[in-house]
Amino acid sequence: MIEKLTQEAIALLKKMISTQSFSQEETGTALLIEQWFSSHNIKFEREKNNVWAVNKHFDASKKTILLNSHHDTVKPNKGYTKDPLNPEVSEGKLYGLGSNDAGGCLVSLLATFTYFYERENLKYNFVIVASAEEENSGPNGLNSMLKTIPEIDFAIVGEPTLMQLAIAEKGLMVLNCEAHGTAGHAAHGIVDNAIYNAIEDINWFQTYQFPKVSDTLGKVKMTVTQIEAGNQHNVIPSNCKYVVDVRVTDAYSNQEVFEIIQSNVKSVVCPRSVRLNSSSIPKEHPIVQAGIKLGRETYGSPTLSDQAVLSCASLKLGPGQSLRSHTADEFIYINEIEEGVDLYIKILEEII
Repeated sequence: MIEKLTQEAIALLKKMISTQSFSQEETGTALLIEQWFSSHNIKFEREKNNVWAVNKHFDASKKTILLNSHHDTVKPNKGYTKDPLNPEVSEGKLYGLGSNDAGGCLVSLLATFTYFYERENLKYNFVIVASAEEENSGPNGLNSMLKTIPEIDFAIVGEPTLMQLAIAEKGLMVLNCEAHGTAGHAAHGIVDNAIYNAIEDINWFQTYQFPKVSDTLGKVKMTVTQIEAGNQHNVIPSNCKYVVDVRVTDAYSNQEVFEIIQSNVKSVVCPRSVRLNSSSIPKEHPIVQAGIKLGRETYGSPTLSDQAVLSCASLKLGPGQSLRSHTADEFIYINEIEEGVDLYIKILEEII
């Protein structure tokens, strides 16, 4: 059964690659996922482009495991030498946009869910969400489904980790900052220069060290990524705008980090969002221990996923390699998908 489901999963991924599914444009791939459920006699529901289902013998008295990955993609970059919508197989690699991020993970989780769908007397329920709008952190993705699906005890989020156990993930906070000063003629040398004021705060962002350091994710990292000021060489500007990318560890909430920043800089600081928090799962958790038992290693992931919108414990785990995501001529190895289905099932068998 596992071999049959795996081959069906690979065939589905090929169809998904050939179906354009940029963020907010996932109608076609949502239909393909519906067809997967229908072909396996699985009852499902759809909310916008999110398709979800629960196991056949769902028992509300039991805790529920969420299986999640996304079917939207970024737009292909200009470096592609292959057709991004052509699922070409060459030397064991399946090429195509979304093959690695995160199509391989999603089809492997669909096969895994289908494997367990009809089983009776499980210790846990399963709910699977094939979600939209992950790549753009949009409003109609997994975050919009949390009020609809059953309450979750913990989650497995399918992202490419080479099937290693990402037990923590950094959160993200993007800050729009603006330093103010006094406008005037450059010849007069006004001291209250908005650019100099911004530089003072930017130096703080560059040098400040947060006292708490995460065991798995290390330090909170702040990086100034954009700056804009002035429109003429002889005019001192009254303001200087800049953007700061903040990668938050599980040692802090986004709100805590924001409050520390506010208390240390003179610039006006406005977060675009504080909802993309860091996430983690204890190394002692049964699902993590099951993976370790099967030879998997734990680590902290610097990249963001839909884990950020979950308040429950969550594990990032999936076939493929993160470094291939968003690259030209994206690919996943066929045997990585085969390993993905096999290991997802084996890890879950340990706890259910």
